[in-house]
Amino acid sequence: MRCGVAIDLGTSGYRAQKIDLDTEEIRRTVITLRNPLPGANVMDHMDFAIHYGQDLAHGLSINAVKNLFQALDVKSEELERLSICGNPIQLSIFQGISIEDLAYAGERKKKKYNIQEQDRSARIIHSSEIPGFDEYDCEIVVPPAIKHEVGADALALIIKSGMLDSDEISIATDYGTNAEMALKVKDIIYTGSAAAGPALEGQQIRHGNLASPYTISDFEFENGGLRNYVLSEEMKSVPGDIIDPSTGKILQEGQIKAKGITGTGVIALIEKGIERGLIELPKIKTPDGLIHMQNWMDFSEKDLTEAGKAIGAIRAGHITLCSTAGIEIADIDTAYMAGAAGTYMDAAKAQKIGLIPYATGKIFQLGNTSLAVAREILLSEKRLWELQDIASQIIGTHIMFAIAPEFRDVYVLELAYWEEGMPFKMFRKYLKKKGLPELGEPIQNPIIEKRVERDIPVLGEEGLHVLERVGTYMTMIVDCPECKKCIKVCPTGAISIDEENRVMISTDLCEGAHCQRCIRACPPEKFNWENLEVFKQKLQE
Repeated sequence: MRCGVAIDLGTSGYRAQKIDLDTEEIRRTVITLRNPLPGANVMDHMDFAIHYGQDLAHGLSINAVKNLFQALDVKSEELERLSICGNPIQLSIFQGISIEDLAYAGERKKKKYNIQEQDRSARIIHSSEIPGFDEYDCEIVVPPAIKHEVGADALALIIKSGMLDSDEISIATDYGTNAEMALKVKDIIYTGSAAAGPALEGQQIRHGNLASPYTISDFEFENGGLRNYVLSEEMKSVPGDIIDPSTGKILQEGQIKAKGITGTGVIALIEKGIERGLIELPKIKTPDGLIHMQNWMDFSEKDLTEAGKAIGAIRAGHITLCSTAGIEIADIDTAYMAGAAGTYMDAAKAQKIGLIPYATGKIFQLGNTSLAVAREILLSEKRLWELQDIASQIIGTHIMFAIAPEFRDVYVLELAYWEEGMPFKMFRKYLKKKGLPELGEPIQNPIIEKRVERDIPVLGEEGLHVLERVGTYMTMIVDCPECKKCIKVCPTGAISIDEENRVMISTDLCEGAHCQRCIRACPPEKFNWENLEVFKQKLQE
């Protein structure tokens, strides 16, 4: 079999498919539940690469992809072509391209530090051009960015939505860790990335998980209790238990057990909790301050805060794009939802809590657009150059939310709403006072079309394989005082030390730059991240 692999290098995890290049059939799908780089979001990943070396970040990305090949059962001599898609930071790190031009906002800073913008056009290169990939003899197909900050994932979102072919005012959002979004008004595309954090993909939630088998993806009140809906092995929603949300008592057993909750489940739980009075922001109004789910899992006020920050970041992004375009939120005719969260999320519930503009009348759920485009360019070189032509023709205006005053002003209000319980009427009042786009009134019965049943519609005859652990590690030898403080303070259990004083850090578990408790717990000369190296760790057979 002539073998190809398509990979979505996602911020919260990688998704890969083995494809028969002769028949164009998908044979197997593999997903990871985390990204191999330390940290919870793209800013953490970029900070790690800038401060501790892009070679280190590149090595982790390469090892993760090799582990995917093993899980896909793809041998080096079989691989003929590899295609990748993702945001500019993930794609650049994998290719070994400098990300300094992505790390600094504004032309003045780039000029001050003599930073050159990198060419991120479409290209086909040989695997030998990628450091650490010389054991393979294959083509690597890389899609274009629109601008250096607006990556292939955003281009995939724009193209697969079909918004370019419509005269309507429309907005497309990938409901993931980075929350890439694009607003089309006439012939202009306004883009941004909200860096919402991983809560919408089930992470930084106590019982959270990426969308994968046996995770709760939705809730409904039924027969006096809270019905849990759980993803099956085939990634289809199956009725789980009916639970008393205040006590955890099982009122009726369902068809399936659960081991976690997805970001879509979190959204559904918040919407239903607010509707039934279980949630009065920022509090959960149950006897123990928890909303109980099946299999003795629960949802806390801390989880509510994490989710609220993510929801607020996305709504702030939407408002900022509309402000830049000079339109009201209510002017948006159509919304497109992408990514796993955008697929499994109940769109009506999402709209009620602000993840979709209130007045938008048409909503389309698209699935994983990044992996879909990776698959297209794997199978067709012509499609790759078509994407380059489209990227070159798009009149793009990219808004850096990190320095946009509109985003700052709205996000402060969002934090007050979600964390302090500011009344929503006051939220609206302050938007108007600051001259920002108003939210409009909630529409009744929007048209919702789910174009795919799963975020990855076709898994292949060999099915879906989930890598619970990415299998990437950083290591160094330390003169350890044997206090083991670094192990004790690590909140995720990412660190171990063997008999030879070799520190091993599981990078997919490591919370990265915003944590660094291990560094603070140990003397700097003993535990120095600058001494870390990539450790090659194979998956277990």
